[in-house]
Amino acid sequence: MKINKRFILSFLAPLMILISGIGLTLRDNSRKILYLPIGLMGIVIILERVISRELERKNILKKIKSFQKVK
Repeated sequence: MKINKRFILSFLAPLMILISGIGLTLRDNSRKILYLPIGLMGIVIILERVISRELERKNILKKIKSFQKVK
């Protein structure tokens, strides 16, 4: 069975944000800065997927409109 990379990232990104949130709330002040990068990477992964999905939809809509003009 082949596992899709996007499928894994869809579970990994929220988990990264959750770990970051837990680390920021439960650690003492000197160690909190270590959890920021993992939280930011989780947010970036989610935003990248949202933006790429939106661009793909726009491209498909442009193709549909160009076919409608031809006919």
